[in-house]
Formats: sequence, structure tokens, C-alpha cells
Amino acid sequence: MGKMIIDQEYNKLFLELKTCVTASRYRAAVKVNNELINLYHHIGNIILQSQEKEGWGAKIIDQLSRDLRKEFPEMKGFSTRNLKYMRKFAAQLPVFHIAAIMDKVKEKDARIFYIKHAIEHGWSRNIMVMQIEKALHMRQSRAITNFKDKLPLPQSDLAHYTLKDPYLFDFLSIGKEAHEREIEKALLQHMEKFILELGAGFAFVGRQYHLEVADQDFYIDLLFYHLKLRCFIVIELKDKDFKPEYAGKMNFYLSVV
Repeated sequence: MGKMIIDQEYNKLFLELKTCVTASRYRAAVKVNNELINLYHHIGNIILQSQEKEGWGAKIIDQLSRDLRKEFPEMKGFSTRNLKYMRKFAAQLPVFHIAAIMDKVKEKDARIFYIKHAIEHGWSRNIMVMQIEKALHMRQSRAITNFKDKLPLPQSDLAHYTLKDPYLFDFLSIGKEAHEREIEKALLQHMEKFILELGAGFAFVGRQYHLEVADQDFYIDLLFYHLKLRCFIVIELKDKDFKPEYAGKMNFYLSVV
């Protein structure tokens, strides 16, 4: 009986220590990650400034790589390729972007996601913060589509990666009882945010876009063109529950476009 009590107390003690160690290691990892990102950005800045001031070319990066790896043999990340990435990182992402990412994003992979996307798409700090708050990294490429079945590779992969699920249009602030035209007008008023929420590469073509087929007039609610997919995107707005004829109408629009 006494041994059982001791075992229970020991297990309680061990669990408490295990929790402490795990939490401490996590805090240490986050701190190290913060320092690494700051270090890489700082190194990139120094390389940029030195090249501009001294007129050094690309060979200076090769030399720095050799010397840094020799000086710090236990550290990884000082390859020529990585140093060039640091330079690009510093050149294209201001320190205020970095500060926002460090403050608002805790997971390493998520930070890398926003760093890469901010560089690739040229996000302003405000746009980047909006994407972080909407958890873009959790929603990218999660849309339920039939792209794999209907599109050839690599177009299906690109199309799948482009779209997000779910779309978040809460920035409209037009209430739950909004009608189709109100939604359409609100989307146009917030066109920059709307296109960002759709995903990368969308260009707005028109609203109530006119089509003439067999001497009849038809109008597409919203028409976009995607620069990477090289195709048109048709958006039809409905404020009612789905009906099969809606799909028929959409397929007709797609065929005409």
C-alpha cells in the first residue's frame, strides 16, 4: 500500500517535471527561432549594404560562405545559396514586416509561409497582418474542388493551390439579410480585399459583364481573369438555397466565356 502511494506521488512528480521541461524547451525553441530570423535578416542587410558601398559582386558571397562555415563549423545555414536567400529576404521584406510576423505568428512553419508570401506578392504590412489574422496559412489549398479530375497537370495543382477554403468575407459588414446586388456592390467597394481573399493572381474584368448569345442578352455578376492559370473566373451570386438550375446557368456562362 505504501509503495503504491509512493508510485502515485512519483508519477505526479515526474509528470510535473516533464511538463516543465517540455514548456521550457518550447520557449527556448521559440526564442532561438526569433533570434535566427532576426540574424538572417541582419546578415542579409549587411551583405546588401556592403555590396552597394564597396561595389562587390556575387563572388563576395562565396567567400563569406566559406569563411563563416570555417569559423562556425557547428552551425548550418551559411551556404552560398542561403546567404543569397538572406540578401533577398532583407531586400524585399522591411523590418516592420518582420516585427509583425514575430509578434503575431508563433509557429516556425507559419512564419516561413508569411515571409515567403509577403516577398512573392509584395504585400504591404497592413495586407500581411490581415492575412495573418485571417489565418491564410491554414486555409490555402483547402478548397473542395474537382480540379484533379477535370484539369491537366500542372494546371490542376496550380488551380488547387490558388484557392482558399473557406472564403472569409466578414469585412463586408452588410448583415445576414443582404441581397445579391448589395453583396455585389459591397464586394466592389472592397475590391482589393476581395481579390486578396480570392487568392493570388486574380484580376477584375467587370461587373454585370454583358454576353450576347443568339440575339439574347445575358449578364455575369462578376468576371475575373487569373494571370497564372490563364483562364477566366465566373462568379454568380445567389441569396437563396441552391437549385439544380443554378448549375445549368453557370455551365452555360462558362461555355460562352
